[in-house]
Amino acid sequence: MQSYIKLSGEVQAALQAQRPVVALESTVIAHGLPYPANIEVAQAMESAIRSEGAIPATIGIRNGKIVIGLSKDEIEQLGTTQHVLKVSRRDLAVALATGQPGATTVAGTMLCASMVNIRFFATGGIGGVHRGAETSLDISADLTELSRTPVLVVCAGAKSILDLDLTLEYLETQGVPVIGWQTAEFPAFYVRSSGRRLIHRADEVSTIAAIARAQWECHLHGLVVACPIPEEYAMEPGPLEAATEEALRLARVQGIQGADTTPFLLAHVAKATSGESVEANKALLINNARWAARFACAYFSK
Repeated sequence: MQSYIKLSGEVQAALQAQRPVVALESTVIAHGLPYPANIEVAQAMESAIRSEGAIPATIGIRNGKIVIGLSKDEIEQLGTTQHVLKVSRRDLAVALATGQPGATTVAGTMLCASMVNIRFFATGGIGGVHRGAETSLDISADLTELSRTPVLVVCAGAKSILDLDLTLEYLETQGVPVIGWQTAEFPAFYVRSSGRRLIHRADEVSTIAAIARAQWECHLHGLVVACPIPEEYAMEPGPLEAATEEALRLARVQGIQGADTTPFLLAHVAKATSGESVEANKALLINNARWAARFACAYFSK
């Protein structure tokens, strides 16, 4: 397996010294945000992690290798290259064998991070159960990856385009703890609260570190820490839901399915909200990176 992994010197040194490292995905760079916002946010997330005393490790696939710790030039290339493969667990071997450039999803990033024992990961929102999954069975691989991979995922809940009730039910079935960070309700990505109550809440960084330690010492797997978007960037749920419903209708009419669904829906919502959702997305990504670094530093402080 090690022949497929390329660690940056900085990440390798941090892992050897058992210093805190925070993984970052690359689909947000290649597929999630428009240029140049994608590059700006990737750099801002790395800066936020460094400012808290941890090392960022943005993960992507290049030249048949899992690159853990993409350089600035590699991030720029990923954010400006067309036809980058979206890499989940299902796609990893294909990307490695064919040498295609690839951007790792939440599931793909968790998997690659765990290969080198990186335990903390910041993303925007996890994937989940899509609306209409009762007939389509469109359920993100992120949820099953959480049930098998020992990584703590810091996110702003699940993307608001999803069926949040079914997403939470599926996580419960898979045995994945969902902890509200200073909140008792599940955040809904652009919106601070979805109205769905959570069983577990934590208000201290040390509590998150202790939960993570107990989770992994008991040979359990992934866990979700759900951080609400900063209040000043939160969106109003009414107009957002209207934009989402319109996006879902257009997706059905145009036959958008599978991995293309989420990028299509997010792009339409961004257009319908005159870019407000893009600014909200940027803010929550940076906020999640900062908290992930704080959790990782607390975990490694003992």
